[in-house]
Amino acid sequence: MSCFEQNEAGVGCGKHVAGTIMSGVGTLFLGMPKGFNRLGVHAEMKPIILDTFASSDWQYNKFNIPAWKYLLNGHTFVRGMMPCRNEPFLHVFLEDCLDKIDCRLITQDDIDQMD
Repeated sequence: MSCFEQNEAGVGCGKHVAGTIMSGVGTLFLGMPKGFNRLGVHAEMKPIILDTFASSDWQYNKFNIPAWKYLLNGHTFVRGMMPCRNEPFLHVFLEDCLDKIDCRLITQDDIDQMD
């Protein structure tokens, strides 16, 4: 996160794209926590990196449903789904805002159990 550079399109990091491929898993975002690093079938997905939860325009609701949240090095990772568009999303808030997001908290034990 320390090397983050704003993307010209305003979404994701301008310096990084998912490009590492792991057999049996697919394409990965290197450096992201396990479970938050996989693109799955949406090869075009980019993480949306935001300074704070309060300063973002993002609203979690029935159209933007958070599923998992995880805290790593003071940064909050949120993985969720936009059902109307049939797309997943990955948000990274550069702060601890776990208390502001209502979804399943993923622990280090959960991360360790993932393949």
